[in-house]
Amino acid sequence: MKPILIVKTGSTYPDMAARFGDFEDWFLRRLDQSSRPIHIICPQAGEELPPRAPLGGVIITGSHDMVTEKHPWSERTALWLKDAVDRKIPVLGVCYGHQLLAHALGGVVGDNPNGKEFGTVAVRLNGRARADQLFQGLPDIFDAQACHTQSVLQLPAGATLLASSDMDPHHAFSVGECAWGVQFHPEFNAEVLRCYIRRFADNLAVQGSGVSSLLEGVRETPISEGLLRRFQQLCR
Repeated sequence: MKPILIVKTGSTYPDMAARFGDFEDWFLRRLDQSSRPIHIICPQAGEELPPRAPLGGVIITGSHDMVTEKHPWSERTALWLKDAVDRKIPVLGVCYGHQLLAHALGGVVGDNPNGKEFGTVAVRLNGRARADQLFQGLPDIFDAQACHTQSVLQLPAGATLLASSDMDPHHAFSVGECAWGVQFHPEFNAEVLRCYIRRFADNLAVQGSGVSSLLEGVRETPISEGLLRRFQQLCR
């Protein structure tokens, strides 16, 4: 059976990694590791991305870097992603991965004009999501964990908008039949998000976000978490 590849585009902070594991661990906990092999590659650390033919699917993680910084490893990964999409390999980009997928396919990424979006947020599906393989059957509004400074400002040509939030109109999109980007974090649990809110508390306060209310509003998000298993099933 063809493996799923997790493209790790960064690492969390050392103290958080000691408590919760690193980015790839958060994804692995949400996936069925017994159904097919799951491999991990970190292009940020100089690891080479593999040929696409043997892959059953690709998940691109979040990162503390910014897509607009255009690091060489990131730009190489973007080219690799475009080729994977062209080959119709199932792809799911998360946060940085969502933005990198949009960038790879000709979209525009930049600082979210509404500011940093942190907290458990209401994600609203649009009508087209009801017919989408990944989102069909989900409630029209569901909770998801958000933790980002940049956003997809303009979708790639031919992309389908699937979901929005109050602070980000492009929370999820698809391209073709087997590529998706989600700005929210289906891999986060509530305590991971609380740690990020506390770490960015000063910046959030400067933009007028009530840190205490953000922390009080954090809750588990089982519906968004389930997207990772849904994607894994689509890879079959």
